[in-house]
Amino acid sequence: MVKLSVNINKIATIRNARGSNNPNLISMAKDIQSFGADGITIHPRPDQRHITYHDAIILPAVVKKEFNIEGNPIDKFVNLVNEIKPDQVTLVPDAINAITSNSGWDTIKNKDFLKEVISEFKGNGIRTSIFVDPELKFIEGAKETGADRIELYTESYAINFEKGNLNEINKYIEASLLANKLNMGVNAGHDLNLQNISHFVSKIPYLNEVSIGHAIICESLYLGIENVINLYLQKINNAIK
Repeated sequence: MVKLSVNINKIATIRNARGSNNPNLISMAKDIQSFGADGITIHPRPDQRHITYHDAIILPAVVKKEFNIEGNPIDKFVNLVNEIKPDQVTLVPDAINAITSNSGWDTIKNKDFLKEVISEFKGNGIRTSIFVDPELKFIEGAKETGADRIELYTESYAINFEKGNLNEINKYIEASLLANKLNMGVNAGHDLNLQNISHFVSKIPYLNEVSIGHAIICESLYLGIENVINLYLQKINNAIK
C-alpha cells in the first residue's frame, strides 16, 4: 500500500495572504485526514511565508495519522523537530530564498553533516528521510548517513511525463530498487499530480509514500469551483426573489 501524505503549505499561504485565520489550517488538517489521507506534511521555512513555527507546534494535537516535517536542518529547524517529535522528518537542502525545493542532497559531499543530524533525530525516535535526486551514488550515500528512507525528487519525472517521455521513470525505478536493497524505505514527491500519479505509483517498486501539496490545492480549486459558483448564484437568486 502506498500512503498519501498531504502537504498543507499552500493552505497556510492562502491564510497568510489576508492576515486572518481563513482558511483555518487546523480544521483543514483535521478534515484532510477524515477524507482519507494517510498523513500530513508541512515544510516550515525560515521566513515562515506559509507554515509558521507556531503552526508546527500546535498541529501535533490534531494530526492523528502520520506527521511529516520537511526542511533544511538549520539549528532552528532541528530544535523544532526535536521539540515536536513528528513521526518522520524529511531533510531538504533548500536555500533560504528558494521559492520551492529544487534539488536533492549531495549525500556524498554532505555525508558527515547529515550523519550527525540524522543520529540526533533517530536518538529522539524520529524516522528520517533524505530528499534526493534519482542518482544511484546519492542513494548509496544516503545509506551511509544512517537514514531510514529516501524521498525521490520527482520534478524531472513530472516534466518528462508531460512531454510524453515515459522512459524518464526508469531512473526512479532503479533508485527505488537500490534503496530497497540497502534496506531503506522509499518516499517520493514534487510535482506529482492527478495526471502523472497513477503511472508513477504503478511503476515504482517498494514505494512507501507520496507527498503531494501544490497540485492537490490547485486541482481542488478547479474541480470544486463550479459547485461553489453555483451555490453563490443560488443564494443570490434566492435572496432577491
